[in-house]
Amino acid sequence: MARFFDYENWGIVDSIHQRIDAGEIQLICLDSIDAESFYNENIFPSVRIARHIQYERYILDEVIPLVHSKNNIAEIEVAGCSMGAYHAINIAMKYPWLFKKAVGISGRYDLTDAPGNFKDLLNGFRDENSYFNMPSQFLANLNDDNLLNHLRKMEIILAVGETDPFLSGNHYISRLLWEKGVQNHLHTWDSNAHRPHYWRKMVPLYI
Repeated sequence: MARFFDYENWGIVDSIHQRIDAGEIQLICLDSIDAESFYNENIFPSVRIARHIQYERYILDEVIPLVHSKNNIAEIEVAGCSMGAYHAINIAMKYPWLFKKAVGISGRYDLTDAPGNFKDLLNGFRDENSYFNMPSQFLANLNDDNLLNHLRKMEIILAVGETDPFLSGNHYISRLLWEKGVQNHLHTWDSNAHRPHYWRKMVPLYI
């Protein structure tokens, strides 16, 4: 539900400004359409997931080529906080050959689950599209050697607070990856840690 400028407003961009100024990294913040997809209760769930898939195609067909045109090193990291973590991990798990590294901070990796006060964002609706966009679901049955080999080459970092409702989901997806022979690092922080105050500390450590 956040906007592209919120990373700057929250002080997250400033937290890594030295690396940006030194030319070590180039940061590209994407806008969100979650209000048109998963959080749009005015449309049927199948339309919500279809809108998300359109957003994913935009990233694959327009954003990534733009990144390569601006920086020919071609080592892309994908990262996000909260719902952004879902987007980052979801696309990285599906297209791992495109990314060197994936970072999910305070993330929720199955939007059909309902932990704590959070509800199922598809209201009980399930189909093939929803399945293949819930990492906790499709990773459990992933046996494609080519895809798994690409995942094993990617650095994967998960970070979440010890009282965050998404904690168990983070442990679950970390365990799924290990079971598939995919290394990953899961970092648990004190408290809920689901706030920009914590993200400003996490981002410099993990990105």
